[in-house]
Amino acid sequence: MRLNQLWLFALAVIFAVGAMANAPAIAANKDKQQTKTTTKTAAKTNTKTSKKPKTVRVTVTRSTEPVVPARPSLATALGLRGQHDDLNLKSSVAMVVNQDTKEVYFEKNPSVSLPIASITKLMTAMVVLDAKMPLDETLVINSEDVQSYRSSRLAGGTVLTREEALLLALMSSENRAAYTLGRNYPGGVSAFVGAMNRKAKELGMDHSHFADPTGLMSENVATAEDLTRMLSAAYQYKTIREFSTWPDLTMVIAKRPQKFLNTNRLVRSGDMNIGLQKTGFINAAGKCLVMQARVNNTPLLLVFLDSVGTQSRFADAVRVRDWYERMPSGAQPIRRLM
Repeated sequence: MRLNQLWLFALAVIFAVGAMANAPAIAANKDKQQTKTTTKTAAKTNTKTSKKPKTVRVTVTRSTEPVVPARPSLATALGLRGQHDDLNLKSSVAMVVNQDTKEVYFEKNPSVSLPIASITKLMTAMVVLDAKMPLDETLVINSEDVQSYRSSRLAGGTVLTREEALLLALMSSENRAAYTLGRNYPGGVSAFVGAMNRKAKELGMDHSHFADPTGLMSENVATAEDLTRMLSAAYQYKTIREFSTWPDLTMVIAKRPQKFLNTNRLVRSGDMNIGLQKTGFINAAGKCLVMQARVNNTPLLLVFLDSVGTQSRFADAVRVRDWYERMPSGAQPIRRLM
């Protein structure tokens, strides 16, 4: 019995000594766990507090590069822009001529040679038709055509007929189409330009000059008086009349998707009895318009060069129509073209 009591006492002493020996390790362990928990909490707190507050941008950064204004038109440089006239037209140059009698009823700076932009394409069309080359012959837009005008709906490799190119040149004022018409002329573009200038001389356009088939070059120049001669001559070509006004869509547009055609015109056949019209624009020329229209049963040739805005040239045509309709019978012309 006594031996058992001694054994139990010895076991108790051993457990007590072991507990005392492990106490520092247990305490250290607890300290480590506490340190980890505290570190994690602190880290989370620091992460939340270290985020930068959102800010609202209140300043605008503008380019420091200077804005380069468009070059003024030649008419503006010559001091013709903004001149007053009896009809309050917005065009620097204007002319109204009776197509049959050549009587001039209105003129504004008619003798100044100015760039004419895409109005050039009327001469291009006449030279093409005069050459009597097959209209159904296939043409291909090549790299030279592409180089002539970098922005176009006619990509390199486009295949079209001469008739389709003529249609796009007149109705959509497509520069690549006009250029390929000249390039496919016997002798190429240089021979074509020579034919344009010979045609101008034949028509009595003594103050005009042509430098390319598109009108992109500012060296394509003419006076308003010369343009009435060219307009009257172009009117004699049925194809040009059909392709430069509002044709029967089933007759013409069926040949090409309508997306190629520019029909965004203010003056339509419903507004005026138009037989032919052509617009043009480059910076040197300003906004231009030539038109053959019948007013009071009289065929008139209308020329408007260097108009102030896109629509003002068309508005000038309407002003002329209204003015001519109110004109008293027997009104005397200013002069007659020779």
